[in-house]
Amino acid sequence: MTTPATPQDRRQAPEADLLVSYESPIPIRPATLGDAVASEWTKIRSVRATVWTLGVMIVLMLTIGVGTALLLAVNDGNLGGEPALALGFFGVLLGSICVITLGVLTIGSEYGTGMIRTTLTACPSRARVLAAKAIVFFSLAFVVTTVTAAVVAGLQTLILDGAPASVGDWLRGTVGVGLYVASLGLLSLGIGAIVRHSAGAITIMIGVVLLPLVLAMFMFAEDLRGLQRFLVDYSIPNQFGALYGTTMTGTGPSGWEPLPLMLGLAVLVLGGAVSILNHRDV
Repeated sequence: MTTPATPQDRRQAPEADLLVSYESPIPIRPATLGDAVASEWTKIRSVRATVWTLGVMIVLMLTIGVGTALLLAVNDGNLGGEPALALGFFGVLLGSICVITLGVLTIGSEYGTGMIRTTLTACPSRARVLAAKAIVFFSLAFVVTTVTAAVVAGLQTLILDGAPASVGDWLRGTVGVGLYVASLGLLSLGIGAIVRHSAGAITIMIGVVLLPLVLAMFMFAEDLRGLQRFLVDYSIPNQFGALYGTTMTGTGPSGWEPLPLMLGLAVLVLGGAVSILNHRDV
């Protein structure tokens, strides 16, 4: 026996039909790398860590670079025929620690807060997420470092009367340094993705920067001379020096050679990070 429809049932039926037939005016399409890049750009420019780390890096590069030039100018320092822009080495070396920190926090902070689950829900492809983070971070670190290095180099050249720098010296001391620091940041991003712990990843990266030189200082045995020279030649501070034309030894990388070495290492670690992310839970 069929129960007759009540007035309330008759009022709800059209509403149910409307819900079933509703189509969203927003087009539904799969997420792309461009969408992931836009999302990561929104994240990185809206968190305070970006302002603090890059702000401190700019202050360090300007203060140390220009301050060193002013001290030499006051004391009639002699550069020994070296271009003045080589003094930017000290500020860049310390400022790179800030970029390393930001590289780790770009992904490590999401693991710390659990935000990575939301990110991977919106974009399930972990390779795409990591690629988007790498593109946004590398671009930002490169632009900020290059512009700051160029300003510091220009001010140092105005303050001091050193040897005129060639076009190649200027390119290595600005664009080359920017690319190297950004690549070093990519390496820290990959380490952060593998370790998934900000403090641990930052500690590892500081060890990567400083430990080879510290170990080399305590290698007194004659049998360790070869290893000592290798550690010094390929240490990150010495590779920075190579970009400025002032290395601690004459046998390590020189000119533009440090750049492909660091970029290749960063790509290798990021590739390992993608493989690990694809084979484990969040």
